[in-house]
Amino acid sequence: MLLHAGERHNQRTVASHTSQNVYKFPVPFVTRRARHGVPAPTSMARVHIAVIVTSAVALRVPLRPTTRQSMRRIRAPPLRNDYLASISAPEPPAAAKPRALDENSISGDTFLGAFYKFTRPHTIRGTMLAAFAGVVKAIGDAGGLAKCWQWGLLPRALAGLVALLCGNAFIVGINQLYDVDVDTINKPFLPIAAGELSPKRAKLILTACALIGPSVVFALYPPLIVSLYLFGTFVGTAYSVPPFRLKSRGPIFAGLAIACCRGFLLNFGVYYAVLEALKVPFKWSPGVAFMARFMTAFAGVIAVTKDLPDIAGDLATGVPTLATKFGVGRVAAGATFALLVNYMTAIAQGVFGPFKRLPMVGGHALLAGFLLRNYRRYRQAGAEDADAVKGYYKSIWDNFYLEYLLYCFI
Repeated sequence: MLLHAGERHNQRTVASHTSQNVYKFPVPFVTRRARHGVPAPTSMARVHIAVIVTSAVALRVPLRPTTRQSMRRIRAPPLRNDYLASISAPEPPAAAKPRALDENSISGDTFLGAFYKFTRPHTIRGTMLAAFAGVVKAIGDAGGLAKCWQWGLLPRALAGLVALLCGNAFIVGINQLYDVDVDTINKPFLPIAAGELSPKRAKLILTACALIGPSVVFALYPPLIVSLYLFGTFVGTAYSVPPFRLKSRGPIFAGLAIACCRGFLLNFGVYYAVLEALKVPFKWSPGVAFMARFMTAFAGVIAVTKDLPDIAGDLATGVPTLATKFGVGRVAAGATFALLVNYMTAIAQGVFGPFKRLPMVGGHALLAGFLLRNYRRYRQAGAEDADAVKGYYKSIWDNFYLEYLLYCFI
């Protein structure tokens, strides 16, 4: 089928008249040169249909928006600059963005989902790893599993873990109850701030934790462990609740509170409780002394870096932190340096102290390398980039978890 040279850009209009308006629409004018005159209308219709079907198959018009590569095949007149400036690419949905903390993406539509987020799982993991590592270290110092194993101690160990988890959930839960205004800005995914868990239900959960945890400790453990548990719960509560509200009294008080609970009290308390259950007299072993010192310093760094992703809400509500005073980039650099010093002291103790050199020297050197790699990635992404800051903070928790695994072999 050939097109006349003079008719390539011509169009014939078909008018449809009504009593008041005239509507016009273009119809392609296609002719062909045939040896035997003008073709019949039926033949023309078949040719027209064939052209439309062939064109549609060739273009492969997708149901979804085409990619940039496929759009280049279509030649269209260039768009004016003023039109391009008036439009912008739509923002991707919030759920499609990768999140630094996996608990943020959990749905709170059900009570279990809301409860899971309410307990702050990344802190629960740290507590469980501390309990596991403390038990392993205490059993090893007491003579080994073959000498110490008793089936009757298993329910007591599980009950102690439940008490620790109740204390953890109470401390992080009461913080959410008193920080709703700040969390609405900093952590809108948390269940109370998101409206997925009502304050009334949150108070019921906290009441259950406040009753179950101390009751288990009172029933099964000696007075020293009871005192440590109650003191840790009090410090964790004072961090958030007036009139103490240590988090609002400056970064030093807030850091000491977190370092005390998650550093010294947790590691020393678990180790002492296990030895007491095994009826082994307590004495300061090099391993538990190192771990109490090292993790207290590490928890202090976590207390500082936890404010890095929250700087917007802290500035809006007037909460004093190192990040609001010195900036995110400087605080991240200082925290990385502090952790490197902590790792260097661990390596020095591995060289000159009564420890196994491979885990103490090699293991801490490897963790220091992980820290530097993650800090470098954060700086490359941008010191003020929100996702990069969250990723950096998450990487510090990853090193925190790995330290407990290393503790079992030193």
